[in-house]
Parts: sequence; structure tokens; C-alpha cells
Amino acid sequence: MTPEFAQRVAAASTEIGQAVCVYLNRRGQVIRVGVGSPRQTQIPAIELPRYGDERLSGIRCIATSLKVEPPTDSDLTAMAMQRLDALVTVTLTGKGFQKRGGGATGYIRNAYFAHLVPHPEARWTVSPQIDLEDLTAQNLAEFVEGLEADFEKQYIAREVESDHDRVLIVGLQTADMTKRRFEDGMVELGRLVETAGGEVLKSLAQKRARPQPKTVIGEGKVQEIALVAQTIGANLVVFNRDLSPIQTRNLESYIGLRVVDRTEVILDIFAQRAQSGAGKLQVELAQLEYALPRLTGKGKAMSRLGGGIGTRGPGETKLETERRAIQKRISHLQRGVNQLQAHRARLRQKRQHEEVPSIAIVGYTNAGKSTLLNSLTRAEIYAADQLFATLDPTTRRMAVRDAETEEHKQILLTDTVGFIHELPPSLFDAFRATLEEVTEADALIHLVDLSHPAWHSQLRSVMHILAQMPIAPGPAVIVFNKMDQVDGDRFMAAKEEFPQALFISAHDNLGLETLRQRLCQLVRYAIAV
Repeated sequence: MTPEFAQRVAAASTEIGQAVCVYLNRRGQVIRVGVGSPRQTQIPAIELPRYGDERLSGIRCIATSLKVEPPTDSDLTAMAMQRLDALVTVTLTGKGFQKRGGGATGYIRNAYFAHLVPHPEARWTVSPQIDLEDLTAQNLAEFVEGLEADFEKQYIAREVESDHDRVLIVGLQTADMTKRRFEDGMVELGRLVETAGGEVLKSLAQKRARPQPKTVIGEGKVQEIALVAQTIGANLVVFNRDLSPIQTRNLESYIGLRVVDRTEVILDIFAQRAQSGAGKLQVELAQLEYALPRLTGKGKAMSRLGGGIGTRGPGETKLETERRAIQKRISHLQRGVNQLQAHRARLRQKRQHEEVPSIAIVGYTNAGKSTLLNSLTRAEIYAADQLFATLDPTTRRMAVRDAETEEHKQILLTDTVGFIHELPPSLFDAFRATLEEVTEADALIHLVDLSHPAWHSQLRSVMHILAQMPIAPGPAVIVFNKMDQVDGDRFMAAKEEFPQALFISAHDNLGLETLRQRLCQLVRYAIAV
């Protein structure tokens, strides 16, 4: 900027008695003028001409300040969020005069020069007080060119180190949520992100009585998220709760990064894990039902069918065409799920005709259901220490000798998809064909990972989901797994609260014979009832 231009801006600010911000591009053209501080007048990320960790936005801001002080943290945060080339804050004298010929002078006391720095800990730097003449003599173009080169080197180095999503997790603890439940949920979300292939860089949390309707969290926390995400190099923000379409759009607009919620992470895991045709069908249905209300446009202006001035025209818009195509695809997939239900029903009827009792293994995800099925039936289905390692239900026969009747019996064991706290409704609907394996079984094994710190909460979550089933499941036996990883205090606490439960280690084959005999008793009881 020239001294004359700076004095003009300062004169206008003095006249109205308020701070003024002028935004210029690299050609020196004024592109935006706002009354207020840099924080109050900042440009939304979606409106910036260019945006990215590897470069600056190409915009600088000249801001006036009525107080003789350097830029505040909120002003510097606004600079970082917009990735400005520079922020120049000029402090006012409160007086001045017009030169002959219309020039303004005497309005500026001194100036501060602030800019971002490519450093993992320091976000910006602010100069001491500078005389206006010295400031305007600097070659800003050359300085910014060197600064951007440093940012690009840092960005390239980060990209070489990592080829997956770098995630910032955000959690909201509301009044109806205990601290322990919130912390357990954040840990679980971190595991979900890692299972989906992301890398958790940092977690942020806020405590509010209730979610903020527009952005879930408070405005100040949104600013903090945007700044932290830039500092640590995150390219994805994940929230610990479901977001409405408008909340997602608002957050992405303010933060400038892709924002997803917990349900979308789970859907992504399911999409990676689905192997069979039935599993892929159910996952696609869940994803489309989730995506349909999130198709974005420009309100009624995007609709040729809305009516009114500016909305009438020939044919459909691209948004409407996409929405109609998705709705048709959803209808097709729902028919496929219905056929899958009918197919599974025929298989169950065939098994029932053979009078072979069936037991479904249910439990929280990663409780060890697949490992238990392998141990009891010598099957070789995939089992791993991962969330949602298997999606497709697998049924195997188990031969057991009843100790009371001395009879040899055949029992069908079915491994089901793992449950999770607050199971997304779209998954519950899409996987109804799979979940029917639970309701149609003669009895259940409710498997609980006793080594997990939140085992009690997981047990309650599974029981809550079972209570929501359209058909009440059969009798169940609670089986605590992973005893090889549990200390004595936790074992005694579980034993005292659930005296009828069994304690096993499916991985080490501990307690499995006792479990087999209990299953014989359970089947006799279920058939008698």
C-alpha cells in the first residue's frame, strides 16, 4: 500500500469512529471493505479465491485500530483462518488534517505487520511498532513469494509422510451425558477413524447444555477448530455425533475442510468390509439413504419446479436429476434387501424343518464373536482385533455331547454383525435382513469383552438394541470374553453383578466346555418354552 492510501483509510475510520478493514489482492485491487475488526469482517473460506495448506490466499488486509495496541489474538486467528498474505494494523492518532488537493495525513500513529509462519508450533509472528514510511517501503511481493515456498515445502513433506486422511476429532458433551460416557465415546470414535484408514492427529472437546442448532458447537470453538486444523495439517474433521445436512454445510463453510459425522465413518468402514453381494447391497442402501438428504444446492434457485420468479424453466436441474436417480436406486436396493430377507427366511425354514436348534452370537463390535465361532466349530472365518471386522452372518454346525442326557446334539451357531452404541438408523434399516438372524434364533449368546474399560456401557448398548428388535429374541446367556486380559478386581465385580454369566477366553480356549454344556441347557429350555 502507499502512504496516501493508508491515510485515506485511517481518515475514514476516524470519521466514523470505528475500525475499518480493507482487503486487497496481489494486483493491489480492493476486493472487499468491512466496518469492524478482522475477526468481524473475515472472508468465509468458501469465498476465498484460493485455499490450501501449501499456499496463502493471495489477499492482504489493512485494518485500522482505535487503540494503540498490536493486533489481538482474535484478529490473528482470523488472519490464519483466511491464510492472508499479511495483516497490517494501523493505529490511529484520533486527529489529522486534509492536505491541499484532497490528500489525508496525520491520521496514523504507527503500524504492526503480522503474517503466518510455516512452523509446527508458532502460528504467526507480529512485528514491533513500525513507522508507516518504513512499512510501505518493504517489498511484500518478494516476501510472500518466499513465505509460500516454505509453506509448499512443509506441505509436500507432510504429503510424502502420509497417504491417508489426517483427522481432527471434535466431541460435544451435552448435559445428558456423563463424563465417562463422553470419554469412552471419544476413544471409540478414534478407533473407528483408525479402522476406516485415517490417522487421528488431535481431539478437541466442548461442553454445552445442548447442541448449537447451526453448527453443533459454539462459534468460538468453530474458530479454534479451523485454526488447529491448519496448524496440525488436518484434512478432515470428524464429529462424535450425527450432523444435519445444514450443520455439515455450515461447518465446512466456516472451517474450510471436509466435515463428516460418526455415522459416515461407520458407513465407510462397512463399505470397506463388505465382501459378499448381500453385504455390498446393504451397505450401498445405507449409504444412499444417508446421502440423499445431504445433496446440496442453492435452495429454491436450484429447482426448476419450485415456482415463482427465477425458478421456472425448461426441464430439471442437475440436482433434481441426481436426487431422482438416487431415489430410484434406493427403491431398487430395497427390493433387493426384501429378496434377501425372503432368501434368508427360506434357509431358516429349511434348518427348522431339520429340527436343528440355532443360536446367534450377538455382542458389541470387536467382542470376539468370530473368534468364538471359530473356536467352537473349527471354522476359519476372518477374525481380527478390529471394529466391524466381519459384516456377513456366518452359520456353522457345532457337535456337542449333552452331559445330562448323554446325547450327541447338533447346534447351529451364527456369527452376526457387531453392534455399536447409537447404531445409525440407516444401518439398522439396511441390515434388517441380517439382524433377523438374531430374532429368528432359538437362543442367543450375548458376548461381552470384559477387558474393555467400557464393558458395562457396551453391554447395556447391546441390550438396548435387542430391546428395539421388532420381534423379541429368544433367551440369552451372557458370556464374558477375553478373561486372559482381565485382572481379578474386574472379574469379581462382573461375577457379583452377573452371577449366572460364564467367563471364557475364546482365543485361548478357556471355559469353552462349560459354555457348550450351558448351550445344551439353553436350547432345551428354549425349545420347551
